[in-house]
Amino acid sequence: MIAGNLFVISAPSGAGKTSLVREVLQADNRVRLSVSYTTRAPRPGEVEGRDYHFISRERFQQMLDHGDFVESAKVYDNYYGTSQRWLEGAMREGSDIILEIDWQGAAQVRRIFPEASGIFILPPSLETLKQRLIGRRQDSAEIIAHRLAAAREDIRHVGEFDYVIINNDFNVAAQDLLAIFRARRLELSRQSVRHTALIQELT
Repeated sequence: MIAGNLFVISAPSGAGKTSLVREVLQADNRVRLSVSYTTRAPRPGEVEGRDYHFISRERFQQMLDHGDFVESAKVYDNYYGTSQRWLEGAMREGSDIILEIDWQGAAQVRRIFPEASGIFILPPSLETLKQRLIGRRQDSAEIIAHRLAAAREDIRHVGEFDYVIINNDFNVAAQDLLAIFRARRLELSRQSVRHTALIQELT
């Protein structure tokens, strides 16, 4: 069996990353989402085990000390981490995996999985980003100002990624994301293994 691809998707808060990932998961049944561990509280509508594994800071530190995470990061005063054991097992089974993480985590993942595809999602403007954050109706004006300042820092790392998607039109951005997944599966190195007999017959 051919090992699955690893896709690392990052974006500033409010750029639409989570919505785009959700759309891709519905459209492509060959893609699975890696569910991160986090110390932050669940947001309205989030479900344990589907969106995140919500754990205490003490439990997170224990897992970190045991080397359970392929990446971990502190974001907005909370901690996030990805299980290396689960990730490697799912890829061995042939699943394409999405890691929905920040640029700090992406840098850590690339050191262990250099073949991973990095995808950065940008908003069409900072003003649009601000309006999206306000539209969530989840954060105070002070927190939104903090997120906008942090967004500028996040965006400075766009050059560390392989692909960039501008989320201006949601449907177009979703199709762009799906196109990246499909292109990776069609690489010669993978097709030559997947269709060895056909290629030998044709040549």
